[in-house]
Formats: sequence, structure tokens, C-alpha cells
Amino acid sequence: MTAPVSRVPMWLGGEPVAAQTDAWFDVLAPADGTVLAQVPRAGREDVDAAVTVARQGFFTWSGQAPAAREAVLLKAAELMAGEGGARFLDTLIDESGSVIAKARNEIRYSVDLLRTAAGECRRLYGDTFPNDNPERLSMVFREPLGVVGVVSPYNAPLSLLVKMTAFPLAAGNAVVIKPSEETPLTALAFGQLLLDAGLPPQALSVLTGFGGECGAPLSGHPGLDCIALTGSTHTGIAVGKAAMEHMRRCQLELGGKSALLVLADADPEEAAAIAADGIFTHAGQICMANSRIVVEAPVFRDFTAALVRRAEALHLGDLRDENSRYGPLINRAALDKALAQVADAVARGATLLTGGEALHGLTMKPTVVEAPPLDCALWREETFAPVVSVVSAENLDEAIELANDSAYGLSAAVLTHHLQRGLAAARRLRSGAVHIGMHAFQSNALAPIGGLGLSGLGRSGGRYSTEEFTELKWISVEAPA
Repeated sequence: MTAPVSRVPMWLGGEPVAAQTDAWFDVLAPADGTVLAQVPRAGREDVDAAVTVARQGFFTWSGQAPAAREAVLLKAAELMAGEGGARFLDTLIDESGSVIAKARNEIRYSVDLLRTAAGECRRLYGDTFPNDNPERLSMVFREPLGVVGVVSPYNAPLSLLVKMTAFPLAAGNAVVIKPSEETPLTALAFGQLLLDAGLPPQALSVLTGFGGECGAPLSGHPGLDCIALTGSTHTGIAVGKAAMEHMRRCQLELGGKSALLVLADADPEEAAAIAADGIFTHAGQICMANSRIVVEAPVFRDFTAALVRRAEALHLGDLRDENSRYGPLINRAALDKALAQVADAVARGATLLTGGEALHGLTMKPTVVEAPPLDCALWREETFAPVVSVVSAENLDEAIELANDSAYGLSAAVLTHHLQRGLAAARRLRSGAVHIGMHAFQSNALAPIGGLGLSGLGRSGGRYSTEEFTELKWISVEAPA
């Protein structure tokens, strides 16, 4: 007899609950389709309840001293560092299809994010400025916004959720979290960790559900003061419109079509190794992945051949195999989209150098496509799969022009041994971040992560998150000398 699937409740003001309709849905493992658990299918009524509780919890949490908020976040970091494997490792591997090395790195980065956010509790700096009237004082205070709705993605379901939650909490906000329906178990475990660390229960809710039924009502809820989303550009535009209807703050980290420039002085083998890590890690399901590569003509053939060798040599084993370098895509729709983009580019004249097919299940063979048409979806739209396009440029000016010809601008990278040339390129690239001598996706808890154009609005990380999740208030005082 098959054992019954366990049901994992969601968090409403720190209390484990089912959805008000008592509806549930399955959480599937992308590696083999196994049902991992069932979670509540939250709807509008659950969103209303969570926001109501959060508005009460905001006053409790924001009223605590900075040292008290700092202590909670440091305790959360301590718990994650000490129990991260037990709490999160298996869940990350099973529900997001992460290989074990990626899952470990995500836990380590999450600890760093929590510690960094804890430090921000004491940095809600204000200001003073001079007044022409000597009998008046002008002061600027930085205050929390209130209730922040957090909509987190499936590709890095722990670290991105931690970043999106810890910094608003550091500033004194309450949070209502709606994780991706693909990876709710990680979010529920993180909610438990925050409660174990001493976060006041009413300051936290974690609602599990689908975008239209739960995410959209949360994004458009009049009781929110801010909505923070990491996700697709399509979803971000909808969330931004909902935010503007209520003139509320929004922080959006959206899609990317990041460019990697390989300049003529770069070593082709070394550059190919960096580029392969930058696109094939986590099967390319990283918004900053360098999915477009522009190579100066003198090294184009050597680089492309080396990249193909790297792609074909990547080890695919069990997700818990220490040597495995990538795993499955999150669902069938993601695989079908990637395969269709590759097929369309090839039909229109691109050269398929390797890959372009599914290996088994939801796992796609690492794919390298040469010279796709510059107006095709593979070159212009986010693929979110282990697929990279490579084109040649005659010189640096043409390489930068090709890289900047995009509606996105999240991250970029330049591979060169000539620092001044790399810096000159970085200054001209239209992107929220540029990395020299590295691939396009890099993480730092202090860095202002965010993009231009269709890659989003605002910045997250360190003090930049504090600025996003606080409001400035000018107070003046009549104070005769």
C-alpha cells in the first residue's frame, strides 16, 4: 500500500493553517515527478487574513529596539548555519532540482544574507540639514514602510527569499510571503526558522498557492505598503501596474538576457570554462546567466570549440552526486519553451553546435547555438535553460553594440586580461552590473542587485535594500536659540 502524502500547512501570523477553502495541491520533484507533499491552495480570503494580521504585527515588530531585531536575524543565521543541511538541503535538491553543490552554496549565501541584514538594523540613519531661519531645525528620519508583500521565485528558492525577506524585516517591516508554487516547501521551512529565531508571529505569514489565485490578490491588496517580486518580466509588469493603482512602493528583480563579451586577448580555454559555468550552472535557470556571448573574431573559433567541449563534458548524475553539475528544468513548460526557441533559431539559419534536445524527463542537454538571427526569440528573450547563443564581433565597438541591443539589462561580463579595456567596456555596457574576468552571475550580500529596462526596478542588498524598504520623513522644529 502506498503511504499517504504528507500535508504541510502554511503560516498565518505564525500559526500553521490550511487554506480557508481546505484546498490542497501537490508539490512535485522535477527530477522524477514524485509527489513530495501537499500544501494549501491559498486564495483571496487567505490573503486578506494574512495582510490584516501583518498590519497588527508591524507595530509589534517595528516597535522593537534595533538590537532586538538584530538578535532575531542573527539567531536565524545561527540556526541556518548549524542546521542548514537538516532543514533545507534535501528540500532544495528535491523540489527545485538543485544539485547538491548548488544547494549547499545557496544555504551558505543565505547565512551571509541574514548576517548582513542583521547589521542593517542599526543603520537606519537619518540626517539634518541647514535652514535659512536660525530658529528652526530640520531633521530627516528613515522609517519602515509597514507591510511588505514578498513574491519569490523557484530557481533560488531559499537565498532569494532570504534576501527579499530579511532586509524588510531588518528595517522593521512585517512580511507576507507568497513563494513560487513550484517550491513552497523551502519557504515554509524558512518561515519556521524565523519563528524559531524569535520573530513575533504576527509579523510573518507564508501563503502557498498559485499566481492568479494568491499572488495577484496579494500584489493588488490595498493593505500592502510595498510589493517585492523576483520573477519573470511578464509577472513584474502586472505587479508594477497593481502597485501603481495604489501608489505603493515596488521592488522588482526581473528577467535577464545577460551578455558575456570575450575579447581578443582572452585565453579561449579559460574563457570557455568561465562561460560554461555562467550558463550551465543550475541548468541555466538563473536570471543573470550569460545566455548571450559576443566574441571578438580572432578568438571566435577557438573559444566556440572549447565551449562545445565543456558543454559535452558536463557530468549529469544523481542530484546528490558531488560531481553532478546540472539537473532538470523546473517543469515541462520550461523545457518545451527552451526546445522551441532553439528549433526556431536553427530553422532560421543558426547553427546548432551541440545539444538542442532533452536527455530524459525534464533534463535538457547543454546547448550551444552559433549565429542565431538577432531578431529571434533565442537571442532576444529569456530562455531560462542550459542554452547559450554565440556570435562574432569584429571589434570592441561592435561587441558592445551587440550586447546593448537588448530590452534587458540585469548583468553583463567581460573576459579580458587588459584591465583598462575591460573597464572601458564595463562603463559602456547598459547593465545593472558588469563583472570583469568573471561570468555574469555573481552574488554579494552588500551589492545593489537590480537591472535596467525589462530587468526591473530598484536594487536589493545591504544598505540599498534598507533604502528600498524605508521611507524618509522630514521633521522641522521651531527652536529659538
